[in-house]
Amino acid sequence: MPEPRALPSVHYILQDAEVQHLMDTYGRKLVTEQIRKIEENYRIGTLPGTPELKKIVIHLQDALTKMDAMHTAQVINATGVILHTNLGRAPLSKAVLQAISLRASGYQSLEFNLSTGKRGHRAQAAESLLTQLTGAEAALVVNNNASAMLLILTALLKRKSVAISRGQMVEIGGGFRMPDLFRQSGAKLAEVGTTNRVSLQDYEEAISSGAQALLCVNPSNYKITGFSAAPQLQELAALAKTRQILSVFDLGSGALLDTSEFGLAHEPTVQESLSAGFDLISFSGDKLLGGPQAGIILGKAELIQRMKKHSLFRAMRADKLSLLALETTLKHYLFGQAVAEIPLWQMISRSKESIQRQALYLQGELRFGQLIPGFSTVGGGSLPEETLPTTLLSFSEKPEKMLKLLREGSPSVIARIENNKLIIDPRTVQPDEEQALLYALHKSLNKITR
Repeated sequence: MPEPRALPSVHYILQDAEVQHLMDTYGRKLVTEQIRKIEENYRIGTLPGTPELKKIVIHLQDALTKMDAMHTAQVINATGVILHTNLGRAPLSKAVLQAISLRASGYQSLEFNLSTGKRGHRAQAAESLLTQLTGAEAALVVNNNASAMLLILTALLKRKSVAISRGQMVEIGGGFRMPDLFRQSGAKLAEVGTTNRVSLQDYEEAISSGAQALLCVNPSNYKITGFSAAPQLQELAALAKTRQILSVFDLGSGALLDTSEFGLAHEPTVQESLSAGFDLISFSGDKLLGGPQAGIILGKAELIQRMKKHSLFRAMRADKLSLLALETTLKHYLFGQAVAEIPLWQMISRSKESIQRQALYLQGELRFGQLIPGFSTVGGGSLPEETLPTTLLSFSEKPEKMLKLLREGSPSVIARIENNKLIIDPRTVQPDEEQALLYALHKSLNKITR
């Protein structure tokens, strides 16, 4: 182990030309901190060898590069999973990015009414668009759908019994489960029916036993098949109305378009769910809506107003960038441009022929790989088991190594392995990413074939 006096001084290291360049990029403070950590590692023997200047600079470059890599990076999604939860779910439209660039770089009338010159409501524009598009009495926007459900249960149903089917006691991911939500809110859980079968009579009995609300959860990320049964949405809403209790529908995915028109199973739309007669419905902004992360609540104006006055609402409200992105996304629907402008619907609506042409182009440019038929999925807790036909570009040479090379490269490409082959699905590759994808594939193929 070298003695402390064998270490060059921090001041001396900072005079090095390469270190000066690093300071231009990372700042003097961070670079100095990292140098001191490296020297300390030499002192305690964690780093072996003589602490020469060149070695210290190499360690410094490596440390700073690793810090950079820890930040969220842009990736090319070549998995064929359209709403990839680990990759941020729905990509945003170009119009959304332009709106953020133009309006969020300066001040904006977030909570300022330009007509009256007085304080306004931050989500007024988005909420107005939501009511216009869906016909709801009122709307409320929070930061995600879990927040929306927690706010409903806490603000309206604390210490009240809520009837919910055992088959709808869902986990939405990350260990977050519906029973936990009830415990946190203070609402009382009244489970009805069995996992696979529940009847209207089960709900009636729960109401007779003291249930003061009825909660229905759309199975947007799972399916119960076989010997199963459940009441229709209209039946549940009508029962709640007859018995004069609150009815809530956790719709989840939040489709404003009919998914059956694109070769998928029919997902209850927001408009249909409101028409069924529920007092409140909630859904996500970054699933089948195709917008930013948000939780959206629609329904009775009196109930929405009560939630807006609750102290929990402020902790859950959406930030200005999310609201701006949501507002712009909703305008695509209002102007009839959703399929043409929103990436989610662009990918869902792509024809088999279009994808095949892209796969052929990629194969032709690479002069490598095989084309095979396959299927893309919607993902993101939406339309479970539903698929769309696609053409896949596959590589059988060292698939695990190639997967790693693509993932760790620049640009980073996220692919998948299927039947011991690396798979590229063009459906989820954005048009302006095609050349970058080819570059990444060329690099990785050169490394595994040379």
